[in-house]
Amino acid sequence: MKKLIFAFALMLCAAPLHAQSEGPFQGFNGEWNHVKSQLIQLAEATPEEKFNWRPAPGVRSIAEVYMHIAIGNYYILSQDGTKVPEFKESTETSITKKAEVIAYLKHSFEVVEAARAQLKPGDLDRKIKVWGKDTTVDAMYLRLILHDYEHMGQAVAYARMNGIVPPWSKSVAK
Repeated sequence: MKKLIFAFALMLCAAPLHAQSEGPFQGFNGEWNHVKSQLIQLAEATPEEKFNWRPAPGVRSIAEVYMHIAIGNYYILSQDGTKVPEFKESTETSITKKAEVIAYLKHSFEVVEAARAQLKPGDLDRKIKVWGKDTTVDAMYLRLILHDYEHMGQAVAYARMNGIVPPWSKSVAK
């Protein structure tokens, strides 16, 4: 009986460890860590002089794409009532230096992670209203991560247009 109780206790302890796995197909935390890591790697691999590059007039620059992601993280997260740093839409175009853009982006990731860590059982099922639609906190977090992935695709396209190979694909790009 003691062995059965020990095995059950071990399974319960191992479950949270499995939930913290990183990478694709590992739930929100795995996907979040994956997109966050790749966005930071790509931003860091982009030369400073390319941060103001844009594919055409009136289209976001590289810096603006990363700033849009960060502001989107704050905005989407604020929809469930989470307190986020004050931001303005104009911040998307006013911060253009590589180090400042990356710092702002990283901070937005930290704010999302801190908010998610504070969730209690049942919080993901809490009903909220976003853009006039009834939804849940869980759906809000899903939208947040999808937004980041969407713009990562844009950032990858911009990088490749500038001859920058995403760091995670260099071994494949031979």
